[in-house]
Amino acid sequence: MKTFERDEYINYRMEKAFETFDVAELLYNNAKWNSTINRLYYACFYAITALLVKNNIEAKSHSGVKS
Repeated sequence: MKTFERDEYINYRMEKAFETFDVAELLYNNAKWNSTINRLYYACFYAITALLVKNNIEAKSHSGVKS
């Protein structure tokens, strides 16, 4: 992955993380607990994916990111 593409991917994943966190906040404010937890999980997942790419760590699957 070229540096520009890498940076764009990192930015995209962080935007997804913040957007998903905002949705979690809306769900929380409406007492939708299970959905809140789901969205928080994915917000973290997107942010961690960005951090892995930033540090040149390749995860090929969802479980690879979790590991």
